Amino acid sequence: MQILQRDKLTRKKFAGVREYRLVFDERITRDQTRGDAWQGFGNFVYLADARVVPHGETGLQDHRGVDVISVVLEGCVRHEGSLQHGGTLNVCDVQVQCAGSDGFSHNQVNPNDTESRMLQLWLLPEQSHGTAAYRVLQPEQGRVTRVYGGAQAPAAGSGPTCIDIARLKGGQSLDVDKPALVYVCEGRGFANEDDVSEGCLLRCDQLTFDATQDTCLILVHQAR
Repeated sequence: MQILQRDKLTRKKFAGVREYRLVFDERITRDQTRGDAWQGFGNFVYLADARVVPHGETGLQDHRGVDVISVVLEGCVRHEGSLQHGGTLNVCDVQVQCAGSDGFSHNQVNPNDTESRMLQLWLLPEQSHGTAAYRVLQPEQGRVTRVYGGAQAPAAGSGPTCIDIARLKGGQSLDVDKPALVYVCEGRGFANEDDVSEGCLLRCDQLTFDATQDTCLILVHQAR
């Protein structure tokens, strides 16, 4: 098992965002350097752990040929853009935006006096056709929730690369019996025999995760 620690990476800055890029695949880097970020997994090409400064915003961004998942971990963000303009995403909300053939634009605004924290994941869709799609999910504590990929409706994305969110209670265990990327975005536990905590990205062929406190994991794997 390999471990990449977020806090040993260089933090990037743009607009009102301060972020660590843990996955930055060569398929999307263009002229930018990857630094110590890892290559992706299947159609998964980008993972950023970001903080939006008080009353800051990401700025309006256009996306074509990429599906975007945003996970709010602290505070809240106001969603602006071409899909479902004006909604608010709160802690543990997961926003899925699928580009279809149309693409989409979006901006995430922090309306608070304190920082908001969010993850952003990008995937290259298997097929870029149909209209752009949008939905928001709220994964439950103590469960593993599929948010993208597999045999899902178009709004959830389709294709072999799957994104699951595991919100484990302290004392819960999770077994992953296939190759995966796993990001510990909150909490702490033992990954096989390694003590890991928030900000650790794991690349593994098999994983037993024992949560020693309430923990949130992002799981990236291939559907069977």
